[in-house]
Amino acid sequence: MPLTPDTPFQRALVIGCSGAGKSTFARQLGVATGLPVTHIDQLFWEPGWGQTPDDIHRARLAAVVAQDRWIIDGTNSSTFDMRMARTDAVFWIDRPRIVCIARVLRRVASSYGRVRPDMAPGCPERFDWEFLKYVWNFQVVYDPRIHAALERYGLQQRSVRLTSDVASAQFLRRLTPTAATAGHLP
Repeated sequence: MPLTPDTPFQRALVIGCSGAGKSTFARQLGVATGLPVTHIDQLFWEPGWGQTPDDIHRARLAAVVAQDRWIIDGTNSSTFDMRMARTDAVFWIDRPRIVCIARVLRRVASSYGRVRPDMAPGCPERFDWEFLKYVWNFQVVYDPRIHAALERYGLQQRSVRLTSDVASAQFLRRLTPTAATAGHLP
């Protein structure tokens, strides 16, 4: 069945490009459903923007994924195998690249030197050309990976692609108690 505001779910992924609004949507979805939200960046980054060794990162993520109820915010396609195998809802927050770039630049300007709530401790906001290149190229590089993963895990009908802030807000407004807050899936 297609993912609608009436579709029951207990474990949701919020994926998409940086700057698309994933973290905001995940927080709002968490409030609306009562599901706990985990930001994958908090599991991946170490203070000073060091990358967590893969085995430790995957162990941290496995502990979250093993829980019965969750929302995980973040794309990180290298961990789709762990997350998509357990998810029952995928929210793809998809915005044009220029919107994502503008939002990332605005975020840098407004939060420079401070750690955002969805980021790991010791990782203050900074300007990074490589990161801007990642955002600019996201659709070309990662959209095919997302499509392939949705197909591989049979999640096409358990996903929704939200292509505007209005669409995201409407979905959240129409979310019914039968979704995540009404108990367990059959």
